[in-house]
Amino acid sequence: MLPNTGKLAGCTLFITGASRGIGKAIALKAAKDGANIVIAAKTGEPHRTLPGTIYTAAEEIEAVGGKALPCIVNVREEQQIVDAVEKAVEKFGGIDILVNNASAISLTGTLETPTKKVDLMMSANARGTYLASKICLPHLRKSNIAHILNISPPLNLNPIWFKNHCAYTISKYGMSMCVLGMAEEFRGEVAVNALWPQTAIHTSAMDMLGGAGVEQQCRKTDILADAAYCILTKPKSFTGNFVIDENLLREEGIKNFDVYAVAPGHPLLPDFFLDVDPNTLAMKMEAHGASPVFREGKKIESAKHEGPDGAESAAAKPLGPVAETFKIIQGAISEDVVRSTQGVYLFELSGDEGGTWFIDLKNKAGSAGIGEPPVKVDVVMSMSSNDFVKMFSGKLKPTMAFMSGKLKIKGNMALAMKLEKMMTQFSSKL
Repeated sequence: MLPNTGKLAGCTLFITGASRGIGKAIALKAAKDGANIVIAAKTGEPHRTLPGTIYTAAEEIEAVGGKALPCIVNVREEQQIVDAVEKAVEKFGGIDILVNNASAISLTGTLETPTKKVDLMMSANARGTYLASKICLPHLRKSNIAHILNISPPLNLNPIWFKNHCAYTISKYGMSMCVLGMAEEFRGEVAVNALWPQTAIHTSAMDMLGGAGVEQQCRKTDILADAAYCILTKPKSFTGNFVIDENLLREEGIKNFDVYAVAPGHPLLPDFFLDVDPNTLAMKMEAHGASPVFREGKKIESAKHEGPDGAESAAAKPLGPVAETFKIIQGAISEDVVRSTQGVYLFELSGDEGGTWFIDLKNKAGSAGIGEPPVKVDVVMSMSSNDFVKMFSGKLKPTMAFMSGKLKIKGNMALAMKLEKMMTQFSSKL
């Protein structure tokens, strides 16, 4: 990993979303130099599912040699940013670095994204980054260090990155456009750059999006912390760059990237917004066994039975792969599965055995089969019959299917992710 040099000793970093994940990792890296960290995040009380608060993060920062100022900040609220900046200047004498890390995500299509979610992403990602930058800039311009770092992607205008989650892409690109504009506006005074990972990073958000076992396909937050440290210790003439973590660290002489992997040697999940078409990425990942969290499915074979006229008997005709899969799913449903899932899923399948199928993991003892369920549907999933069988047998990771556009999801995303967890039980029987 990249060693600390002490260059950030005494510097003050204002980091949004620093109570956990990438923001906290960047804070801890700087704190080891003896930096002052303003933890600008929303979580003051322990969250029911997410780890850490601004106060637990402050304890960790001070334990490694830094000074911490925990501040309750929702970046959607301008006054909260203003108040936190004033406290930082009063306590530490100024602000040298701003890291715009706080972000919201919903990987849903245009018709499936509620306006409330659109507003959240636009106001937290694009507007929040803009406001935090605007409010910190008067202080940054007085600093000899003077850096703004946005955790946002390169501006890749390939439509593939818009069609499945248009609102999210717009909001993240808003953060990147702040880099494009502010780097020129404040050139010579404040460096403004963007940082984005080459691969998926294991965070609470990735656990939510990728489901159980996804961490094996991720790198740790340490790689972004090292890359951020490298950027923030460069002179302010280094500005207007859209940096990919691995590329920068290779330039800095890092050769062993296994140290950053959650599961060294395991194929890694590529991150969004990079140049390779996600369909190509999905095929590469599948070819290298990137879905070991599910057991490999067993090939379904059935002998043909002929009727008296030599044709296949309707009664004896073997089930196709989709029907066989649903038959096995039906047999795997238990009261525990129904109680822990509480969702009704509709599958719109194309190709062989195409049509409408369902899995009811909400009512009575649960059920699965062809046609529409007699109850309200919570989640609709659209995909090809072939990909459906691959997904339930463990040959296609749902995350990769969704990311590459093979799987479309409408409805309750939380319940969709619950179904992915249930697949580990179903796939063991396929």
